[in-house]
Amino acid sequence: MSRKMTVVFHDEDLYIKLKEEAVRCHIAASQIVADAVRQWLENREDADLIPVIGTARTEWEEKGGRPWSDIELETQEDLQNIVEMNQAVSVAEPRMSWSEHLKN
Repeated sequence: MSRKMTVVFHDEDLYIKLKEEAVRCHIAASQIVADAVRQWLENREDADLIPVIGTARTEWEEKGGRPWSDIELETQEDLQNIVEMNQAVSVAEPRMSWSEHLKN
């Protein structure tokens, strides 16, 4: 649904720059204004989240939260250890057939 609105520019230079940019980019000035308003609204939403993020971070720190980079490094080290153990086992013990596993 399209809605019509009149925008009054009190800054002549801003109006001229808007029109020039619209011509340069081959888009309607109304589209530039709509995009700018959309971005402004998103920024307002983000600003509203800042206190929530701060509260969550404080709780995370109080409960002993750790950076993802530390967890990622530990996971990589654990995986490397598992790979090395599996390689050592496969070299030390010859593979058994299924029927041999059943006997044991």
